[in-house]
Amino acid sequence: MKVKVISRSTDEFTRERSQDLQKVFHNYDPSLRTQEKAVEYTRALNAAKLDKIFARPFVGAMDGHIDAVSCMAKNPNHLKGIFSGSMDGDIHLWDIATRKTMRQFPGHQGAVRGLTASTDGDVLISCGTDCTVRLWKVPVLKMMDFSDSMENASKPLAVYVWKHAFWAVDHQWDGNLFATAGAQVDIWDHNRSEPVNTFEWGKDTVISVRFNPGEPDVLATSSSDRSITLYDLRMSSPARKLIMKTKTNALCWNPMEPMNFTAANEDCNCYSYDARKLNEAKVVHRDHVSAVMDIDYSPTGREFVTGSYDRTVRLFQYNGDHSREIYHTKRMQRVFCVKYSCDGSYVISGSDDTNLRLWKAKASEQLGVLLPREQKKQEYLDAVKERYKHLPEVKRIVRHRHLPKPIYKAASLRRTMMEAERKKDERKRAHSAPGSMPVQPFRKRRIIKEVE
Repeated sequence: MKVKVISRSTDEFTRERSQDLQKVFHNYDPSLRTQEKAVEYTRALNAAKLDKIFARPFVGAMDGHIDAVSCMAKNPNHLKGIFSGSMDGDIHLWDIATRKTMRQFPGHQGAVRGLTASTDGDVLISCGTDCTVRLWKVPVLKMMDFSDSMENASKPLAVYVWKHAFWAVDHQWDGNLFATAGAQVDIWDHNRSEPVNTFEWGKDTVISVRFNPGEPDVLATSSSDRSITLYDLRMSSPARKLIMKTKTNALCWNPMEPMNFTAANEDCNCYSYDARKLNEAKVVHRDHVSAVMDIDYSPTGREFVTGSYDRTVRLFQYNGDHSREIYHTKRMQRVFCVKYSCDGSYVISGSDDTNLRLWKAKASEQLGVLLPREQKKQEYLDAVKERYKHLPEVKRIVRHRHLPKPIYKAASLRRTMMEAERKKDERKRAHSAPGSMPVQPFRKRRIIKEVE
């Protein structure tokens, strides 16, 4: 005969200090907790409502430019530093913590169209419509005093003059080369005043360029002839080209899945592609009602942010077809550039109204240090919301967003137009010979052809 004895050490349930909480032992047997699902559903509902109540995403605006903000760049070595360039040729280094300009880099005679920082974070590279590439020494934010930094405007380390205007620049993730986009794609070395290599495919202007984070020699560009082109620096010619129905304004590689990239398109959508299989998009991200101007991935690779001509900033899951969040203010004009902060906690947007704006990546997230108990409670509520997100009440509250009237009307008009187009196609197909009008998947509909 076996006798089971409950044995408990007093150390397990005795408080160390009188201020400590009493430990409570839970038995999670479903037969003893008959109301568990009902209780958790109520908690999920309340958590969804509280998220709406505490959603205050806008942190503050950073003003200092006197013309539209055209481009931004992050410094891999400084968590709280960000560079911005404007249409009047001025470049600012901002301290996000204080939301103040720490250093100015004047010198461009036209609009600054591209900014990027070197791998080690010591050199800033800028290019613009004045046909020059400029290299700047990046100051260390910790050692700078705000008063004297404004007086000592930086002078460039080097100025390289070239034959045509530049539209974008990007630095290798691991190496000393950087690429500029303009009439062609030029590959530069820090110490050479002329490009070390040049790629050209067609005669149209290249408007964006991005290096692959996993393979330093691979880069992707988009052009005004509606094409997305992949290049390999180890080859003498471009590798592959994808031609779409509308122009791609910007693209960004996923830092955690370096074979995938997302393109911000002129037709209000973003398209995620696998670079190995360009004949169809993996996901089509919809919701904007005007051209998408810029895109940037979170360091975790799970989300990306887009800025659009419709004066909004949206956040998407990397595999989600609709945005999970939309940010807008009354005074914010057309958004030309967006960036995630290096830790993924904040989003910075630059717009036509000369301001940079700082937003929280999670609208209802509590700023500051959380106690371990607060952290665990938040994780539990997130898990409960995830578990019950498909139920109507929770789903309605989580999805609901207040939109500005012009965007709301434009979105409903766009839905009506797409529905009308779908019905028209169905009727055409019904009155055509069987098989003469095959159904084309939505992911392939905007692609014209792929050229090897």
